[in-house]
Amino acid sequence: MTKKQTKLRGGIALSAVVLAGALLSAPAMAQDTVPASDGANDGGQEIVITGSRIARRNLESAAPVATVSAEEFQLSGTVNVEQVINTLPQVIPGTTAFSNNPGGGVSTLNLRGLGEQRTLVLVNGRRWVSYDTAQIVDLNTIPAFLIDRVEVVSGGASAVYGSDALAGVVNFTLNNNLDGMIAGGQYSVTGRGDGPRYEAYVAMGGKIGDRGHATVYAEYFNREAIFQGARSFSSSALGENGTATGLVPAGSSTTPNGRVTSTYAAGACPTGNVFCSPGAYYTAPGVSRPRTGTDLYNFAPDNYLQVPQERYMLGGYADYEIADGHTAYAEVTYVNNRVANELAPTPVTGTFQVNINAVSPFLSARDVAALRQLDTVAATGNTVGDGVVPLAIQRRINETGSRNSLDERNAFRVLVGVRGDITESLNYDIYYNYARTRNANVQAGNISRSAFQAGLDGTANAINIFGPGTMTSGMVDQVSILAQNGDSSELQVVNGSISGSVFNFGLGAEDVGFALGGEYRKMTSRFIPDTALASGDVIGFNAGDPTAGSYSAKEVFGELRVPIIAGKPFVHELELNGAARYSDYSLTAVGGVWAYAAGAKWAPVRDFAIRGQYQRAVRAPNVGELFGGQAINFPTAQDPCALATAASNATIRNLCIATGVPAAAVGTAGLQLNTQIQSLQGGNPNLTQETSDSYTAGAVFTPSFLPGLTATVDWYNIKVDNQISTLGGGLANTLNLCYNVIQNISSVYCQAFVGKRNALGQFDGVNAPAILNANVGKLEVEGIDVEVNYARSLGFGLLADTSRLSVNVMGTYTIKSNSTPVAELPDTVNRCAGKFGLVCGNPTPKYKWTSRLTWVDGMLTSSVRWRHLSSVNDDDSSTTYFVEKIPSYDLFDLSFAAELDKKFTFSIGVNNLFDKKPTILGNNQQQANTYPATYDVLGRDFFVSGRFKF
Repeated sequence: MTKKQTKLRGGIALSAVVLAGALLSAPAMAQDTVPASDGANDGGQEIVITGSRIARRNLESAAPVATVSAEEFQLSGTVNVEQVINTLPQVIPGTTAFSNNPGGGVSTLNLRGLGEQRTLVLVNGRRWVSYDTAQIVDLNTIPAFLIDRVEVVSGGASAVYGSDALAGVVNFTLNNNLDGMIAGGQYSVTGRGDGPRYEAYVAMGGKIGDRGHATVYAEYFNREAIFQGARSFSSSALGENGTATGLVPAGSSTTPNGRVTSTYAAGACPTGNVFCSPGAYYTAPGVSRPRTGTDLYNFAPDNYLQVPQERYMLGGYADYEIADGHTAYAEVTYVNNRVANELAPTPVTGTFQVNINAVSPFLSARDVAALRQLDTVAATGNTVGDGVVPLAIQRRINETGSRNSLDERNAFRVLVGVRGDITESLNYDIYYNYARTRNANVQAGNISRSAFQAGLDGTANAINIFGPGTMTSGMVDQVSILAQNGDSSELQVVNGSISGSVFNFGLGAEDVGFALGGEYRKMTSRFIPDTALASGDVIGFNAGDPTAGSYSAKEVFGELRVPIIAGKPFVHELELNGAARYSDYSLTAVGGVWAYAAGAKWAPVRDFAIRGQYQRAVRAPNVGELFGGQAINFPTAQDPCALATAASNATIRNLCIATGVPAAAVGTAGLQLNTQIQSLQGGNPNLTQETSDSYTAGAVFTPSFLPGLTATVDWYNIKVDNQISTLGGGLANTLNLCYNVIQNISSVYCQAFVGKRNALGQFDGVNAPAILNANVGKLEVEGIDVEVNYARSLGFGLLADTSRLSVNVMGTYTIKSNSTPVAELPDTVNRCAGKFGLVCGNPTPKYKWTSRLTWVDGMLTSSVRWRHLSSVNDDDSSTTYFVEKIPSYDLFDLSFAAELDKKFTFSIGVNNLFDKKPTILGNNQQQANTYPATYDVLGRDFFVSGRFKF
């Protein structure tokens, strides 16, 4: 490689954008698969594309690479990266701005629906900063206003980039050729006038003498909250009436009024006692009546629909030629990100010992007498005549206000390196990358279980929970806890490589290219809960034990690109490629592992090429999966013992009884009071690596008789073995395996529930089932990606003599999206293509596309985007829900950008132009009565932005 080529490698972003623009002739293209070329780019200079470390003249590779241009961020009014990435057909949305419970204040990328931890995120071709013990990247830390392009490589890429790239790689390339200063801002607001978002940014760049270039930038962003009560579809928590004929007001059975129930079995509880099941419900202080099924709390208005966020970002990057042919470079980033999640006031549930004399001042004479009658019964948990009785209590502590979890994450990353020439055909690149995130988490609104118990059993001042609004400020202070927790995640990478060309076959093709190198990588993470959270004394947010751990990997890798023939009859181009990486992990259960890849590309004529690739990829378990302390979680799940069919099926009925359900309660809806069931999750240091085998095959069509047209079609198939998951693939699957599939009380799946139910047979959270990590499952996805780009000049215009029209369509047909929770039970497969629900989670439409029509007329760019999701069906064939099918979903967006002069660009637009609303769901929802990461919950949304360039 020449000195000139080496410098150009440092300016990858500018070269690629210029090339794509020239080949497509589309100044405002939306999402462009890099088009086929004739083997040389403008000027014959080499660049590096995502998926390879070898510089090349040809922009097309054997692996399909989908590209999102910078213009798409401008035309869609995007401030956060997630807003564009989640519209890509290859992506199933992960955690987003609309994820409140669960949430966490981050934005994650889930390629092919294989999980965020199986998608490798790069910035400028190198690993970015992760945010927690799962070592996942928060997209909020990437400066969207500086993005030149985003490249998505489908299929495993561990041979080139190392662990985590099972589903593929997404590389964000920043503009590193800024000359001068840009400053701008954006304001967005919904059509209902709420949820405003503000952004302001500035960046300066320029040359450092004749030998270098530097860019520095700063950004501020603020997003205000929208509560679920602000939208008609989410203002009330909805459920089903049990007959699948309609939706009814639902919510939590834990209300501010309070429900108190005897824990005695049905035969032991005195007839007529108000506390016998269904229990006493307090309509006024000290005044109770029997509880009914409609005594529910509407928690929806207390929850965020759009999560608030405030972000500060500072950074810079530079390169400087320290000697002829040798360039030092550096990147520095700092991000302060503050995000809150807000939930309804803490629901206290569980069995508590109640001192009758201590609470009698708060109760009616009838209720006091009923308690004294319970004290005469010889039953489990009760000592006759001691004046203390065990009671199952449900009371939401509204007096404390809502639960609020504030995360303040400080992310820091620094990278330094040097690259240069060894000879005319060889070059080197060495760098060190250090990234760290520290998070301070403050939880308000928690209740101490021990203090709550002490306020009932007479060992502390008595608390009055018997009726709405009965707790005084002193009582609230007595039982409240402010929890403060922290976590940190660190990544260190040392990487060195040599690349270049070695020889030529003399058959018209380019030189054979190679890359060789080594890498050392160390991952360290910690979660530090405060004493209350770690002890499990907290009610309100998920309690968890501390997590701490680290591991390292030493790797060697190599890559070979072999152009064989070019410019011959029937062989316009023929190329082979291969890559391999050996990784030696400090983890005993993983040890040494190989990743490798091979591919080929053949163009019989200039206008048409076919390509294919095979990749073996690996993913080492992350720190959280390995060393995570046991933590409470509240997954959505259906208790099979609460379904009416359980009473009529002898096998299921007997299993329910064997796992602790009273015979009379089997098959009753009251057995499962809430849609979420508390469970424990935790790490496993004996986990081994996941592996994936991915195949891609496709064709590229660039007809010379129709200039400006590029069409690609690519088939993909990715299989992941040794999937790391919780026991049985999660609580919902473990329940299903125990009661519906294996149906053996001795199985590990049924044993997870023995002793975890209370005397009424309910999962009340006191003794939660443990669903720990294991290499138990496997995943498979298969589909076809299609992209068509067309651009042409028109012989007319309204503002100029000519104009230009461009069309982009990017779509995916999902053939398979399968999850096998337990590989040893291959007949139990969750087939999620075209499905949604409590097992599959976010909808996976079979057909998904994003298209954009853009017209550039002089200074004005007008653009329309069409986003389509095909219909999806519920994934649970054993349960009939009110909504079994979500119909197809289409959104249309309109935007305009005007370059008023060379120094100022003005953009306006509206997303969800026709104010399309999501389908309202019942018990098979995720949150807010829908799937807010998939379907638009804001409604019509306006934006206006401006950018100055000096």
